[in-house]
Amino acid sequence: MGAPLGFARRLMELPPEPVPDGTMLELPGRGGATFVSDNPGPTPDAPVVVLLHALATTGLLTWYPTISTLTKRYRVITLDQRSHGRGITQGTFSLYDCADDVAALLDAKGLEKAIIGGYSMGSIVAQRVWRQHRERVSGLVLAASTDRFMSTTTEKLFHQATGAAMFGFRKPITARIADFGARRTAAGLGGEADLYEWALEEMRRTSPLAVGQAVAALGRHHSRPWVSRIDVPTAVVVPTKDRVIPPERQFALAARIPGATVHEVHAGHAAVVLQAEEFVPVMAHALNTVQARIKS
Repeated sequence: MGAPLGFARRLMELPPEPVPDGTMLELPGRGGATFVSDNPGPTPDAPVVVLLHALATTGLLTWYPTISTLTKRYRVITLDQRSHGRGITQGTFSLYDCADDVAALLDAKGLEKAIIGGYSMGSIVAQRVWRQHRERVSGLVLAASTDRFMSTTTEKLFHQATGAAMFGFRKPITARIADFGARRTAAGLGGEADLYEWALEEMRRTSPLAVGQAVAALGRHHSRPWVSRIDVPTAVVVPTKDRVIPPERQFALAARIPGATVHEVHAGHAAVVLQAEEFVPVMAHALNTVQARIKS
């Protein structure tokens, strides 16, 4: 099963860029190592942003199209979150553990604070990083985000049933699913054969078990009682054609966070990769807005 490559190219036409380097990094006290990509900014003291990836992907697979733009002003760090890609595999997936892993990453890098940015699942983890380690967070950029998934019976059934059904599977993502995802990604990023092979390898690193556990954990996410206490500069990036997280829910999240700015991108939930020509400038502007407010 292959994606319509011509259509995907029309969605996003970006010049091919080298995939950033990365290395395995031991996270102190977290039970293992994870794959980290640390991309320097224009100066040694450039502001630091840690970017957290979406469900069933990896740090680089989510943020590859964005990194080169952001490194013009920032030091950009990505990591594979636990149970994803080359992330820590110890224990059952937990959003709480993911947030603690980010704090451990800052420790391992000798960083006191950073702006934490996240897309979809990554934005949920970013919220929890503030909740659990607010002294380490200088600002937040929440893209394709929400303060609660289980607000309807349909969503409750989806998350619970998916989590239960996937829990027993331990094999890698099927070749058919991985091939489809890789073709979509590679086509969006210029259709390069080597990029397809890289994306395919990244897709295959995450197991259905991990996806099922993460879906179940996201279904239990409920930050509404405390998001109004977020006290760092925050930007909310809203894909206005999102069919996974309704835009009205994303706007509502922004309204609950004191002083949060809203940045609309006229694209769908996969905009971070498949419509990056729309997403990247908006993400960069949102990040710049947060950084400007930190300085002031």
